[in-house]
Amino acid sequence: MQTVWLTGAEWLAVLRIGLGLWWLESWRHKDRKGWFERGTGIAWAADVAGKHKWPPVKKGFEAIVAPRPKLMAYVVVYAELALGLGLVTGFLTPVALIGGLLLNLLYLVLMIHDWAEQGQNAMMALISLVALFAMSWQTWSLDHAIGLFR
Repeated sequence: MQTVWLTGAEWLAVLRIGLGLWWLESWRHKDRKGWFERGTGIAWAADVAGKHKWPPVKKGFEAIVAPRPKLMAYVVVYAELALGLGLVTGFLTPVALIGGLLLNLLYLVLMIHDWAEQGQNAMMALISLVALFAMSWQTWSLDHAIGLFR
């Protein structure tokens, strides 16, 4: 593989780190007080799920998220932080990539009618797949430094 400026493995690390920074920005701009104290994020998602054209989305939301809104708010917000930190530092990278892929797919399905969000979720999912199958933790990662996932 020929590349410019960096090696192929280094470019994949750049892609992984960029995805991690994207997750960190998603975490940073969240109104955590609103999510944790007023339940704004889960309330918004409940409204979206309640109007969803696919009945399994509404049923799944009502079964899994609705009974525990405060816990789910913490899960979503801190999952985004954990994903960002894991990808930027390259720690437990395959776990973070799979977790991020699943979270993006959940967001994609939940917000299927929100075209503004679909491009972001589709691109983040694609980057996760590429970074996972190209083993982007081979360079510039704690995983590589401590010998994980060789």
